Amino acid sequence: MDYALIIRQVNDFVWGPVMLAFLVGTGIFLTIRLKFKPWINLPYAVKMIMAKKSNSEGDVTPFQSLMIALSATVGTGNIVGVATAMVLGGPGALVWMWISAAFGLSTKYGESVLAVKYREINSQGEMSGGPMYAMKNGIGGPIGKFLAGLFALFAVCASFGIGNMTQANSISAAFSSSFGVDPALVGAILVILSLVILFKGIHSIGAVSSIVVPVMAAFYVVVALIVIIVNAANLPAGIAEIFSMAFAPDAVAGGVGGSIVASMLTAMRWGVARGVFSNEAGLGSAPIAAAAAKTDHASRQGYVNMTGTFFDTMIICVLTGLVIASSGMLGTIDPATGKAVSGAQMTILAFSTVFGEHARVIVSCSLALFAFSTILGWEYYGEKALEYLCKNHDITVMYRTIFAFITYIGATQTLDLVWDFSDTANGLMAIPNLICLLWLNRDIVNECFDYEERVVVREKKGEKVDLSGEA
Repeated sequence: MDYALIIRQVNDFVWGPVMLAFLVGTGIFLTIRLKFKPWINLPYAVKMIMAKKSNSEGDVTPFQSLMIALSATVGTGNIVGVATAMVLGGPGALVWMWISAAFGLSTKYGESVLAVKYREINSQGEMSGGPMYAMKNGIGGPIGKFLAGLFALFAVCASFGIGNMTQANSISAAFSSSFGVDPALVGAILVILSLVILFKGIHSIGAVSSIVVPVMAAFYVVVALIVIIVNAANLPAGIAEIFSMAFAPDAVAGGVGGSIVASMLTAMRWGVARGVFSNEAGLGSAPIAAAAAKTDHASRQGYVNMTGTFFDTMIICVLTGLVIASSGMLGTIDPATGKAVSGAQMTILAFSTVFGEHARVIVSCSLALFAFSTILGWEYYGEKALEYLCKNHDITVMYRTIFAFITYIGATQTLDLVWDFSDTANGLMAIPNLICLLWLNRDIVNECFDYEERVVVREKKGEKVDLSGEA
C-alpha cells in the first residue's frame, strides 16, 4: 500500500475547494453577522496592541499573546507560500490571498473571543483555552466533547509536523544552501535553543516572541520595501497584472509574469489556500495563545489577536508578492528542471535583483528566524492541546522534551511524507473549529456588541475604560 499517495490524496481533499469555501464562507458569514465591525474597528485594534498592562487574570500581556500567535503564523508561508501561490496560481493569487485575509479578520476575531470567554485555569494556575474549551464549555454535551477531543488530537499531530519538523527542515536547508552548515549541527543548536526557552513555559515563550517577532518582521519589511522602491519602474505593470489575472477567466501573464498561465479559479484556489496556510485564520491555533492574555473583556483580546491576520497576510505576504511582481523574475524557467522557479528560490531570485548574492543570505536568515519563532509558538499550542487530552502536568513537561529533540529529526531528514501528513492534520483542525464558530456565532455577536457599547464607543472618544473590576 502506498501510504504517501494516500496521505497526498487526503491532503488534496482537505485543502481542496470544499474546505477553502468552508473557511472563506465562515469568514463572510461572521463579517456580515458582526456588521463589519472587525473591518471598521481595525485601526482601533492596531492602536490597542500597545495598551497598558491589564490587572485582569491571565498569564501574559495582550501584546505578548499576539506575539506568540504571530510567532506561529509568521513563518515559511510568508516567504515560500507566497512565491508558490504566484507561480502556480499566477500573480492574481495575491489578490485572493488578500481577500481571504479580509474575511479572515472576522474569523480570527470570533475564535479568539470564544477562546477567552470559555477559558479555564489549570492545576498550575495557568490559563487554558482555545477551540477545545469553547467546544466543551460552549457547545457542551457529547457533541461538544467529541469535537473538542478531535480538535486537540489534530492540534498535537500538527504541532510535531507543521509546527516543528517542517520548520526545522526549512532552517537547516536554508543554512546548508547559503552557508554550507551541516544539518546535524543546525539540528543540535535547535534542540538546545528550544530546550532553554520552552522549559521556562509560557512566560519565556512570550518574552522571546515579543522581541524576536517585531525585530524579524521589521527587518523583512525594510529589505522588501528597498527592493520594491528600487524596482519601482516595474511596479505599475506588476500591479496591473496582479489584478487583471485575479479576475480574468483565462489569463496569460505578460512581461513581469513571464510564462505563467493561470485561470481565475486557479488564482483563487492558490491564493486562498496559501493565505489561510500563512495566517491560520479559521484553523483554531491562534486562539490558544489569545486565551492566555490578561484582558478585561473577551472582545478586547479578540480585536488584538485579529490584527495578526492583518500583519501576516495584508502586510508581510503582500510585500513578498510585490517584491516578486516588481522584480520581473516571475515565470523564470529553471534550466535544470525545465519548470518555473518556485518557493524560496523564487523569492531569492526576486531579492537578488537588488541585493545580488546577498539575497540568499537575507532570505535564508529571514526564513530561519520566521521558522524558529513558529516552532516556539506551535509548542505552546501542542502543549495546551495535550493538556486538554491528558490533564497531567508531568506528561506536558515530557512533551516539551520530546518536542525539542524532534527538531533534530526535522533538521536532518527528508520530509516529503511529513509535509503532507502535517499539512493534512493542520487542515483537519479547521473542521471542528469552523463548526464551533458557526454553532456559537450568537455568543460572538453578543460579546462584540456588548464591548462596542461599553468600551469602543467611549475609548474612541479618548476615555480609558477598564472592565477588570466589574462583574
